[in-house]
Amino acid sequence: MPRPDTIESIPPKLIIPQLIVGLGNPGSKYEKTRHNIGFMAIDLLARVWQIALSENRKFQGIVGEGTYSRSKIRLLKPLTFMNHSGQSIRAVVDWYKLSPESVLVVYDDMDLPMGKIRIRLSGSAGGQNGMKSAIAHLGTQNFPRLRIGIGSPKSLPGDKDGASHVLGTFSAAEAKLIPDVLDLTVGAIELSLKQGVEKSMSLYNNRSVEQPTV
Repeated sequence: MPRPDTIESIPPKLIIPQLIVGLGNPGSKYEKTRHNIGFMAIDLLARVWQIALSENRKFQGIVGEGTYSRSKIRLLKPLTFMNHSGQSIRAVVDWYKLSPESVLVVYDDMDLPMGKIRIRLSGSAGGQNGMKSAIAHLGTQNFPRLRIGIGSPKSLPGDKDGASHVLGTFSAAEAKLIPDVLDLTVGAIELSLKQGVEKSMSLYNNRSVEQPTV
């Protein structure tokens, strides 16, 4: 029997994703742009986990379903274009009756340098239009997200909001980092499925892929 004046510690609830969404824009025009690194992450997860992806008009996206670490998992690439990503996410969440906190959204972030990723349990959109749409359609900011750094835009005339940067392709030096960055992303997601998002945060938010010295 515990003493009356002691407070038993309650283990925190594990947040285990059931739907992993990669943000991006559909079409070959955008395929290798910085803004589509979320799509790239989903494609790699599908290959590693051997999950078939196919277009589903009901969900307005490319979807795959499988298992990892004995857990049912779904992958999604919205085909609504970035600014309306939330429509597709909401369609999948409603169909499978998922809670917002079981949705992990993967997307690009100009505020992080190349080679860094950052995982959070909740937060604002930070100016990312795909996340603005996701928050609006889910009706909450309380869902996990994994941001992949794409570096700050160089000063370009008429590019005040960084649109040319995010819609541009990776430089040759950046492209060399992408496979390792995506491997880091997959590792972080796999740990979140095994031990929860918070555990993945504690181990992966301090890791980075180093740029090779010339």
